[in-house]
Parts: sequence; structure tokens; C-alpha cells
Amino acid sequence: MPENTKKPASVPRKLAIFAIFGAFAGIVGVYLIKGGLGNDGAQFCSADRTMTDRLKPLARGEVAAVLVPDRPRKLPELGFKDASGKSLSLKDFAGKTLLVNMWATWCAPCREEMPALDSLQGELGGPDFQVVAVSIDTQQPDKAKAFLNELKIAKLGFFQDASGKLFQDLKLVGRAVGLPTTLLIDKEGCEIGYLPGPAHWASEDAKKMIRAAIGR
Repeated sequence: MPENTKKPASVPRKLAIFAIFGAFAGIVGVYLIKGGLGNDGAQFCSADRTMTDRLKPLARGEVAAVLVPDRPRKLPELGFKDASGKSLSLKDFAGKTLLVNMWATWCAPCREEMPALDSLQGELGGPDFQVVAVSIDTQQPDKAKAFLNELKIAKLGFFQDASGKLFQDLKLVGRAVGLPTTLLIDKEGCEIGYLPGPAHWASEDAKKMIRAAIGR
């Protein structure tokens, strides 16, 4: 009399189960990256969507890859240091629109876009706007200063996070997948644009977007 035992699942059935599980995990992953903490409003700032609605049609040409959220989006506390070693956070720039750029000396696209960031700061920088380019080199931090000198960067201030915490904090909310990474941040410290990759920040397309963000 044959034993009453269950046969192991066939290979096709196993693959189907894995496929369903993988699809579910993928959906959850995309949801977490796009929504941060969920779509209950906790991840958004109190500001309305007027600003982001204004910016969306300006994500074109040289800045076509900039991702504009539906509403200004909250960010974690972002900390770094200035040239003197003083600890700073976004709160120290309250009232200014910021273009926060993370770069490193070993990043070839960072080298390409740094002069454009310097030019943008020279043209539009002032009491209502600043480019904050933060080096995340974790070894030989003085190498970052030499890098900027080599490229003759004169308008940008020097900011650095040798601990790597800035990048990791943004990575946790799906806002740092590589270098360069750039965030457009409004006067309240909320994200209104995000670019995972380089752009020609001195282009007319970029300046139109920045001026719209500043409100000029």
C-alpha cells in the first residue's frame, strides 16, 4: 500500500511561488523608495504643491532627469561641516533655497559638473540661494580641498562629511544611490527636486528651474 506522503512541489510551481513573492517585494521596495514613510502625509511638508507644480514643466532639456515630487517632501536631519570644521545642518540655511550636491574626488561625473555648479553659484548665489556642494570623501579629507583648487573652483564654499553619515541618511529614504546626488531644497528645508546623477547646472534650463524655485 503506498505511503500517504505529500510530493514536493514541482519546479514550475516553485518558480511561480518565487515569482509572486518577488513581485510583491518589488512593489513594496518601489513604494518605500517613492513614498518614504508611506502615503499618509507624514513624509510631506506642510507647504502646498504650488511650488512643485511650477517646477515640473521646467524639468526638461539639461535638467530633464530632475525628479520633482508631487508636494515638497520632508528630509531627515542632514548634517555636515564647513571649511573650519563647524557642524552645520539644513536649519543653518533656513530662508534660503539650496541646491545640495554630494560629490567625491574619485567620482568622474562629479569632476565634470563641478565647474558648472561653481558658475551657478557665481551667477545666482546670494541671500536667497546657495549651492552647497558637500564632499563625502571618507579618507584623506584634505584631498577634497586640493581637488577644488585643481579645478579652480572659486565661488563654492567648502563643505564636507568625512563620516559618510549624510549619504547613508539619504540612502535610507531612497535619495542616494550613487554620486553625484543633488537635491533642490526650498526655504523651509523641504525637497522640491532630486537628481540621481550629473547635470549641466550652468545651463539655461537649470537656471530657469532654479529661478522658479527661488521665486525670482
